[in-house]
Amino acid sequence: MSETRGARMIFAGLSVIVRPGMNLLMGKKWERFETLPAGGFIACPNHVTEIDPLVVGHVLYNHGHLPRYMAKGSLFQVPGLGAILRASRQIPVERSSAGASRSLQLARELIAEGGAVIVYPEGTLTRDPDQWPMRGRTGAARLALQTGAPVVPIAHWGAQEVFPRYGKGFKIFPRKTVRVRACDPVDLSDLADKPMTRTVLDEATARIMASLTAGVAELRGETPPPAPWDPAEHGQPLTGRDVERGSGPGDRR
Repeated sequence: MSETRGARMIFAGLSVIVRPGMNLLMGKKWERFETLPAGGFIACPNHVTEIDPLVVGHVLYNHGHLPRYMAKGSLFQVPGLGAILRASRQIPVERSSAGASRSLQLARELIAEGGAVIVYPEGTLTRDPDQWPMRGRTGAARLALQTGAPVVPIAHWGAQEVFPRYGKGFKIFPRKTVRVRACDPVDLSDLADKPMTRTVLDEATARIMASLTAGVAELRGETPPPAPWDPAEHGQPLTGRDVERGSGPGDRR
């Protein structure tokens, strides 16, 4: 199945609005995107600000890939927005087993068509006070092992200076440059034929996060922490805006 004409028209229309705005807000430096797989793949970005999905979608679209996100199912019920999400074939994430099955089937179809399915492996904005990638969740690994699709970590840095995490406005001046880098696909070949146990999923997730963190470290020119931040160890919820409860910037107790 090829991309529908309607989906392409939706993206073309959105690009007319989004791309000039992104170019106005920030400079950009895109690295290694010529190394992306020729076919479909799973893109795994780090998550430091609410606008970085636009940053990642911008670069992928400009390199010929229609970006598809794993999005909360409730967003598809919002009038207007839901119609756009469905028409552009975004992927609803539902809690029910039937909903999860439908999401997996759509993701498989999009990957088979050569699409880029974007999965944030952290599941939410990082809770790390220094904004390093935190401990990953297993969704991206599960999708990769179920579909056999390549996993490409997408590291980026700088968007949080334009719109800080949980910020209330853009900081346009002085103009910032956002760097985005495509990392090498993560090798999960030795896990492909194993039963999908928690141990296997955790190992695959750890590899994805290690590659993503290494990419972010290169962009930042800094050494990452020895272990990823675990919100559970710091009394932080995975939802809501309570990011630094019990800790301050630089405090990695």
